[in-house]
Amino acid sequence: MRRIELILLMTVLAMLAAPGNGATQEVADMILTGGKVWTGNVEAPAAEAIAVKDNRILAVGSVDEINNLSDSETVVMDLPGHFIMPGFIDNHTHFDRAGALLLGVNLLDVNSREALVREVKAAAERMPEGAWLRGGDWGAYAQWRKNSTGEAGDGPAESFDPDRSLIDPVTPENPALLSKWDGSVFLANTLALERAGADCSWHGVECEKGSMTGRISPEAAERIRAIIPEKSMEQRLAEARIALKRLRKHGVTTIHDITGARQLGVFRELKERDELTVRVYARPTLDKWDELAAVGIKHGFGDPMLKIGGLKGFVDGIMGNSSARFYEPYLTTGERGRWRDMMYPPGNMKKLLVGADSAGHWPQVHAIGDQAIDSLLNLYEYVIDHNAPRERRFRVIHTQVLSGPDAARRMAEMGIIAEVQPYHAIDDMRWMEERIGERSRWAYAFRTLKDSGVLLSFGSDWPGTNASWYTSDPIMGIYAAVARQTTDGKPEGGWYPQERVDVETALRAYTCNNAWAAGEEHLKGMLKPGMLADIVVVSDDLTQISMEKIPEAEVLLTILDGEIIYKSEKLPVSEVRN
Repeated sequence: MRRIELILLMTVLAMLAAPGNGATQEVADMILTGGKVWTGNVEAPAAEAIAVKDNRILAVGSVDEINNLSDSETVVMDLPGHFIMPGFIDNHTHFDRAGALLLGVNLLDVNSREALVREVKAAAERMPEGAWLRGGDWGAYAQWRKNSTGEAGDGPAESFDPDRSLIDPVTPENPALLSKWDGSVFLANTLALERAGADCSWHGVECEKGSMTGRISPEAAERIRAIIPEKSMEQRLAEARIALKRLRKHGVTTIHDITGARQLGVFRELKERDELTVRVYARPTLDKWDELAAVGIKHGFGDPMLKIGGLKGFVDGIMGNSSARFYEPYLTTGERGRWRDMMYPPGNMKKLLVGADSAGHWPQVHAIGDQAIDSLLNLYEYVIDHNAPRERRFRVIHTQVLSGPDAARRMAEMGIIAEVQPYHAIDDMRWMEERIGERSRWAYAFRTLKDSGVLLSFGSDWPGTNASWYTSDPIMGIYAAVARQTTDGKPEGGWYPQERVDVETALRAYTCNNAWAAGEEHLKGMLKPGMLADIVVVSDDLTQISMEKIPEAEVLLTILDGEIIYKSEKLPVSEVRN
């Protein structure tokens, strides 16, 4: 009897599910068709069309299969000749600093009086009334031309010695404290000097004929910084909005961001206002692990729009100011670089890593020089051996200069992720060999890492450092990894071309690999049914166009959570129908 009952039950269920017996097939809200679909899914790497329902991918397949999922309410976008792919995931951003530079003052490529006045004036017009103009880092590209193989810039420009008379007329309502890129000198306008009560009696304040020139020392600048009020929430939101606009344009749907407490509050506010147009994998610093653990926060706490990610640590400095840590000295300074504060007192970094890992966090640690990378691998090895077995997706952030191929093989054996930023290679090459000589062979060794079995994770480091501006455009990152040439094709044949990777590798490193590195491979990084509908349409098929044409490709459409958040005016949609 039980067998007969089971057969009857199965028959009834089958009848209910059959067409024409009350069952309904899900209908797509949106269909993208007519272009090449690159899914990132090795089991079904290519398709002709994709269907979206609510905030999820409903189906991926042939045109006929997907069109069967439409009705009179479905929006169908025909995209002939374009490239449909998962939304870009950027493994490394400094979102708050990017917003501050985009809204405020960015002087990295400024090294003349005219350019200084122009850029400061434009920034003052963008900023809220009364807000402070800070930083700027003028002259960063004076010695070496931006995006070059070492060509001289416009030089030290000894005649460019700005004083407050240049910027006072264009900053009547905004106090300004600007800096040279190396922090050796600062420039304050009259409002800033008055607010701080500065006068010629201050040590480090330059005066001529009893009048302050506005040029001040780093020590005097610290005294002025001490009276600068905290930014208002409205200013922080304004900075965030302009940064979000840039990310939408570049097809970035998730960022792994170095997020402090104040910026986390900004993200939460944007989310509550329904203005957050990028998913945020927020990374507090490693020294906060015990505070997070005390309130029960582990890796992944949050939701798909905003969550706590890995914890960022620091082993050494950066290449931009020759402070990355090497076994041998820099050819230019005779120094070997420095260890960061987390490395002190001796044993502190080990303590932080062991504690964070035991509390369920995923340490992701900055290491750039060859000695720094090897030292971090030693620390990771200790943690893995010391703590109980668990899922770990540790990263070496930047992984810039390996000690050699053995370091890559060791990373692979330990399952360590290489969190790299390809655009570094085509900007930093302007001074890399001058500083570390033949060690440059192992700088940005993408192919060596991949061939050794290391998971490559790509990103931007946007907006860069006090010595460089790095774009948030993933297409430029793909070009840098594939070509290893400046945008004008230098050097011929590529810079250490044996470290080039193919476009498919670069695409995976910007999508599914980054999703896996964040423990989100079940949600994003691929176009397959059930995944979040984070989708980008690019003007050209990146897998087919010639290498030199990659920088000309651009994002035409960005979809986040099933909603269009950016549409280029250049998007020639041949047909949009309901």
